[in-house]
Amino acid sequence: MSTANPTPDDDEVLEAEAMAEENPAAADAEVVDAEVVDDHDDGELIDTGVAVDEDVFVDGTVGRSDLAAERDEYKEAFMRVKADFENFKKRADRNVAERLERSTSQLVTQLLPVLDACDAAVSQDQTEVEPIQKSFLEVLEREGLERLDPVGEPFDPNLHEAVMHEEGEDGDEPTVVAILRIGYTWKGKVIRPAMVKVKG
Repeated sequence: MSTANPTPDDDEVLEAEAMAEENPAAADAEVVDAEVVDDHDDGELIDTGVAVDEDVFVDGTVGRSDLAAERDEYKEAFMRVKADFENFKKRADRNVAERLERSTSQLVTQLLPVLDACDAAVSQDQTEVEPIQKSFLEVLEREGLERLDPVGEPFDPNLHEAVMHEEGEDGDEPTVVAILRIGYTWKGKVIRPAMVKVKG
């Protein structure tokens, strides 16, 4: 028994030629389909010939650079807003601290006459006032109050107010020889200069 492929007879050949003449597109489609099947059988990718739009699919370099530029723009704007907020916060904290410092300084200034009264009472041997004066002064000194006691020190117009003057020898530097009213500083700032007598 023969295993060779049978050859088409004349009638089949004539029938195929007639179909091709009547519908040439179908014949072409058969050829294309055969090529596609062959490509699949070989395991190769088929190039469909359709161009991919990079703007739509964002596959190209141009599309990615646009996104990177937009990202950098938003990042820069965020960093500016963040820096502005940090500066605003620092200014606000500084303003609050300055207002608190001024109000505290004003309160201490208003309390100085109380200390003056205590000093006067103690200088007149009112010993019962001395514990109050000491406690009151210790509390304020812990917070930043300092008494100015410049006897024997050179006269400093930034710290002292000269209300009396005594002649000295030629060439002597002006020196504080007596205190008529105690002066005070609050956290390094003069809130009341010492009223003094100067010699020289």
